[in-house]
Amino acid sequence: MDLTLLYRGPLASCDYDCPYCPFAKRRDSRAALEQDRRALERFSGWAAEAAGDRLSLLFTPWGEGLVRSWYRRALVDLSRLPHVRRVAIQTNLSCRTGWIADADRDSLALWCTYHPGQTPYDRFLGRCRELAQSGVRHSVGVVGLPEHLGHARRLREALPEHVYLWVNAAEGHTYTDAEAADWEALDPLFAFSRHPHRSAGLPCRTGESVVSVDGEGTVRRCHFVPAALGNLYDGSYREALRPRACPLAVCDCHIGYVHLESLPLYDVFAGGVLERIPAREALAGARPARPAARPPGPRAARLR
Repeated sequence: MDLTLLYRGPLASCDYDCPYCPFAKRRDSRAALEQDRRALERFSGWAAEAAGDRLSLLFTPWGEGLVRSWYRRALVDLSRLPHVRRVAIQTNLSCRTGWIADADRDSLALWCTYHPGQTPYDRFLGRCRELAQSGVRHSVGVVGLPEHLGHARRLREALPEHVYLWVNAAEGHTYTDAEAADWEALDPLFAFSRHPHRSAGLPCRTGESVVSVDGEGTVRRCHFVPAALGNLYDGSYREALRPRACPLAVCDCHIGYVHLESLPLYDVFAGGVLERIPAREALAGARPARPAARPPGPRAARLR
């Protein structure tokens, strides 16, 4: 079967201290890093043996994975497996890119976030250019804070035309239509991020063909629904895979709502769902017809 897995191990440390991120400059102990390494190697070993399935894998660590050798090694090794269609990771791109030379660039992809104030602009742009020159599929984006707009415009102008620049609506920030238009000029799909999506009772691919996995191998339908479906390593999750509706009131994170069947995003991101790369022919016309009003209450962090 075709199966998409979003993996998030215990890693929670990052080399940046973004004020909008709860894991900024957090340090994992040596024991915690060793636990994360073992968990990732176990997951990679499972993926290598799962040749009966066609896998798409996205690593979504709370911290920065690519500064750790075991994440780079896992991406290289997994990219070379014939039954792995795509292996991707969310990253701040602080790591050097030389390791990519050992990977299969037909299956490797990176979802890169630029954090102004955390890294020199020229360094980040240089890394993006290295990715483009190496032929690695990648998207680049920013958090849509007002103070980031100038940086995002500068980045959009410098990036190759084919590289998609995405914008995540900033946590707790309300956008006027004029402000939203500024961001939509850079990311025509910003309207999907601007408002949470009502999802209660609506069909979603998570829990059927898309699941999340933690470092213990616990399988859940997605990162945002805590109920477990079973365990990856004993195979107990397989019996629970079936079509199901979303149990939450709203979904406001791209790695969640992209899988809602009520949205057209599988067509918009055809061939690039995991790495957030839209099909070019779908980009121009892909906007919600009528954005839903922002519901009250707390919202999940959307930092990556």
